[in-house]
Amino acid sequence: MDQSVRDLPAGTWPAGLTRVPYWVYRDPDVARDEQARVFEGPAWHFLCLEIDVSEPGDYRTTMMGAMPVVVARAEDGEIVAFENRCAHRGALICLDDGGKVKDFHCVYHAWRYDLRGNLKSVAFRHGVNGRGGMPDDFQMEAHGPRKLRITVQCGLVFGTLADDAPAFADYVGPAVMVRLRRVLHKKLEVIGRFTQPMPCNWKLYMENVRDTYHASLLHMFFTTFRITRLSFGGGVMVSDNGVAHASTTKGPPEGTDNTYAGMRSENQGFQLKDPSFMRSVAEFNDDINLQILSIFPGFILQQIHNALAVRQIVPRGVDKMDLNWTYLGFADDTPELRAMRLKQANLAGPAGFVSMEDGAVGGFVQRGIAAADGETSVVEMGGAGAETSETRATEASVRGFWKAWRAHMDM
Repeated sequence: MDQSVRDLPAGTWPAGLTRVPYWVYRDPDVARDEQARVFEGPAWHFLCLEIDVSEPGDYRTTMMGAMPVVVARAEDGEIVAFENRCAHRGALICLDDGGKVKDFHCVYHAWRYDLRGNLKSVAFRHGVNGRGGMPDDFQMEAHGPRKLRITVQCGLVFGTLADDAPAFADYVGPAVMVRLRRVLHKKLEVIGRFTQPMPCNWKLYMENVRDTYHASLLHMFFTTFRITRLSFGGGVMVSDNGVAHASTTKGPPEGTDNTYAGMRSENQGFQLKDPSFMRSVAEFNDDINLQILSIFPGFILQQIHNALAVRQIVPRGVDKMDLNWTYLGFADDTPELRAMRLKQANLAGPAGFVSMEDGAVGGFVQRGIAAADGETSVVEMGGAGAETSETRATEASVRGFWKAWRAHMDM
């Protein structure tokens, strides 16, 4: 390592985007500032699906970093969101993942809120038998949880606390918006949900998602069964501000033997007992069989053959996070296509044939850097910038993540 980099004091960032100091994954002060500058700052955060709150009174609880949030469909049909925190003593207003209500009641002291999060009544506001109660000048409209700005994009609900957050399309950029619409182009249905705890800082997982060339090295299932190789066509898009990326992998080059008879490891002799697992159909009118898309700070959309899912990153401390998975299908899926999606869902997840390694490798890094606050990682594959590339043998989108992160953190 360059001696000038090695001698940098903790809290100092090297010039450029090709070095990431390891203290950034371990410092509690960084995590505190991230909550204020990123998760409560001018960024857009995935909250839930539009179909999660399809009718008035429907609600779903979610997170923006450490901040609990309620998303609801108001009486007039508008989707709204507010902080899941009672204005009285700070208790959660909603305890369940979701449901249907007429209004919201805090279980602690029964303060009542309407579907928009406006305070509507206070228990014993006027006291009991003429004694106690709230002051005469108490104004309910002056008390309530923080409200979010909302946008609905391709059936996804995003929110922000910041009045100065840019329009969503400008935030993501036009090229990646095309890739988002490519997959989420008609009415969605949820076909599965779960939460995966992970033993690493949230930024390590987002780096992993944006790392477009580890797949053929770390994920042996990919190469053994020829799902993706770097020799296949594709590339990576990165928005100008680094906020969004989309990596794509095309099908095998013409003339490549990709039948099941050829799908076995030359070294280990692995083969599938159920070849139907690898069957897929083209449903997006192109030759892309794998696309991974991310939006800073914590949203991921996956398309691996016909396995569709969105993932939400939730930090749980400096060295822990949750990954909320929602598997998707389309409302007009045939029974055969739905069965195919459910079978292919085994590709990704904590025990997924492809992604089980992703659940572990972030923890390997977190453990490996435990005494390395003065050291940095090397992010030079494919150059030093964060531009769109016609190859996946690059770390351009990882550098894009840090470009966006440093802009939000003013570093």
